[in-house]
Amino acid sequence: MSKSELTNNTKTEAGLPDYSVSRLAGLIAGKHISPVELATLVLSRAEALQPTLNAFITLCHDTAIEEARIAEKAIMRGEKLGPLHGIPFSIKDNIPTAGIRTTFGSRIYADHVPIRDAVAVARAKAAGAIVIGKTTTPEFAFLGMTEAPLFGRTANPWNLRRTCGGSSGGAAAATAARLGYLALCTDAGGSARIPAACNGVVGFKPSLGTVPHDWAEDVFGNTQYVTPIARTVEDAALLLDVISGSHPSDPHTIGRPRLDSAAAIQERGDLSGLRMGWRALLGNDAVDLDVLEFLEKVAGIAESLGAHIVEARHPFENQEGLITRLAASARKAQYGKLLEQHRDVMCPKLVRQFDQVSSLSAEDAWQGAFQRTRLFRQVQQWFEEFDVLLTPTLARSALPIDQDFFSPITINQHLTETPRKAWYPYTIPFNATGHPALSIPCGLDREGMPVAVQLVGRIGSDAQLLRIGTLLEQAIGFIGLPPLPLFNPKEGPT
Repeated sequence: MSKSELTNNTKTEAGLPDYSVSRLAGLIAGKHISPVELATLVLSRAEALQPTLNAFITLCHDTAIEEARIAEKAIMRGEKLGPLHGIPFSIKDNIPTAGIRTTFGSRIYADHVPIRDAVAVARAKAAGAIVIGKTTTPEFAFLGMTEAPLFGRTANPWNLRRTCGGSSGGAAAATAARLGYLALCTDAGGSARIPAACNGVVGFKPSLGTVPHDWAEDVFGNTQYVTPIARTVEDAALLLDVISGSHPSDPHTIGRPRLDSAAAIQERGDLSGLRMGWRALLGNDAVDLDVLEFLEKVAGIAESLGAHIVEARHPFENQEGLITRLAASARKAQYGKLLEQHRDVMCPKLVRQFDQVSSLSAEDAWQGAFQRTRLFRQVQQWFEEFDVLLTPTLARSALPIDQDFFSPITINQHLTETPRKAWYPYTIPFNATGHPALSIPCGLDREGMPVAVQLVGRIGSDAQLLRIGTLLEQAIGFIGLPPLPLFNPKEGPT
């Protein structure tokens, strides 16, 4: 197979083509890029940067190369290829993978190897994607930063002294560092959008029922979504389309067709007729001045593309208490016995969160469910006034890597509240309500760290939300690559 694209048209000093997934898939299918050589280059880069970033718990070198060889043979035989044929991708280590250990970021599961793939994993593999490894997650994916006794801390490729966010921090750091082209992860309170914003990549939380969550223990009360992190909105849409659709394990998906958001993105056009509400605060008291400036800039770009912009002023309470009632109490019920038996080897920050909810009663949990319903109806009313909501994704850029999760954070040189209340109040509500939410990078703050905005749409409007995100992404322009070795930071996806 020809190596001309890899040798003559590279976009990074590592020899990796920084192409969009659709372009890369076309070059692979056209025999211009070898899946084996591509997988080898990605794995080599991942191994080289692992001591620096610590983005992976497991790298699947042997199986990835073998799958790449199989993919190459299929091309040479002229077989029908899936939309992700030969594309290297990573999987967050709380998602079951057959034959590949799945630790949930926990010492307790350090040697746990599932016997089957999650539905989303199986669908991505059936579309031709090649698993290169499992990315880091805090223990049981319950922290807005990525660290755990099992593996240590995962760093931010833009600044190794900053957090990569969480809980899909390894996925976002790997994607920003070009360690794979797509990442499959989860979002339970912003777990995809928070790290995407920290690392300058795209994070998405789909509508409830878009992607099957077949290993959730409480599928009816679940607030965790299976979703992509990617370099661009279009790349995220390609993976989302593949993993979406009905499955009998998840009642919210039954009868739902697979998305075709990639087709919606190709419509291009502008934002004429779109009503966009925007707000700088969502139950918090402070937002970084750089973040506010970028938010206003993106609102102006949307207006220049034809959108009608209105400031949303609806009263709104911080939803930190809701995520505590719903998610923390559910995790405590799910892992309570493990806590009794293994407290000494579990992450102290997770143990502390479990201890904080130990006094919650069954009535408290039900009050959380009632609050979730009220919140859903409140947000539904917003979308009678506008089509899309624009907010910051985070109130400031990535926190220091050693930030105490239970202490106030600094915004505009002033101490505020704890991270869950002051840093990512924008992401939590929509896990509870089920509305789709997209985080896209929009620039760098005065310290050179990525800043992102969030777009929220009506339930079921995923494809159109991704189209809007693509138009804004293209108008904003490429924010650059992290200042890591093996990079030419002036280049971007083509």
